[in-house]
Amino acid sequence: MNSVIVMEPGKRGGRPCIRGTRIAVSDVLAWLEAGNSVREIVSEYPELTEADIRACLGFAAARERGTVSIMAAG
Repeated sequence: MNSVIVMEPGKRGGRPCIRGTRIAVSDVLAWLEAGNSVREIVSEYPELTEADIRACLGFAAARERGTVSIMAAG
């Protein structure tokens, strides 16, 4: 189970987010898709780590494989 990515009702519409933040997985993926480097993202959002960004990529890969497993927070 991925303990970095969580879904909390009432937070970002229940979308998957990085634990302890309001940053959605989709936000991180969009920043990467726009050409931002991991270093740039961590610099802009110091609450994130490189491991958090890798967790977002892993979540997206698992979702594509149909093997997503996330922790419900609360």
